[in-house]
Amino acid sequence: MSILKNKKILITAGPTREAIDPVRYISNHSSGKMGYAIATEFLRQGAKVILISGPVNVQLQHPNLKLISVTSAFEMYVASSLHFNEIDIAVFAAAVSDYKPEIFEKKKIKKSGEEFFIKLVKNKDIAYEFGKFKNDSQLSIGFALETNDELMNAESKLRCKNFDMVILNSMNDAGATFEHDTNKVTMIDKNLLLQEFPVKHKSEVAVDIIKMIAGMVINKQFVLEGQ
Repeated sequence: MSILKNKKILITAGPTREAIDPVRYISNHSSGKMGYAIATEFLRQGAKVILISGPVNVQLQHPNLKLISVTSAFEMYVASSLHFNEIDIAVFAAAVSDYKPEIFEKKKIKKSGEEFFIKLVKNKDIAYEFGKFKNDSQLSIGFALETNDELMNAESKLRCKNFDMVILNSMNDAGATFEHDTNKVTMIDKNLLLQEFPVKHKSEVAVDIIKMIAGMVINKQFVLEGQ
């Protein structure tokens, strides 16, 4: 029997969209494929999954799945925070917009002049908020998509967001990140131990990630039982 059977898992997946006016928004190229692959593997191992998803073209159905569809970063934060106290493991795989327009224009902005400026304000950082109060029995896993100084930036996220593990992928790796069916990751735990993996299909990457998480669950249970 899997150590993950009946564990309660929160996963965020896909992009968010931050509305500028009724017809325009700020977003990114996330397809949600990695987050959905992780959800699929957790479900295969008998876990109960709450999947909070931005707008994607991926579908997933399962008796143990609770799918919550959201659009904006704020909606994703609210939906996630409602489950923080009940989950065993959180996997923050969504590409959440860091900023949003300060003002949403209720009517379409008309073209005028040679320049146009939008003032942006910071969104809530969902993983950071969870990391502030997660308890000793909970695990928090994050992703770091980087274009430069990859390891330094990933390790910084590991510390400041109180992750138990961060999964690094780089825009410099062929066949990885957005819109691909494959990915190439490096997993970094709290002791800054690195494990690198070659390019694999995202379903195989999900298996690797969840094997690592299952090992962390076993270690955490051993530590808690010994206290």
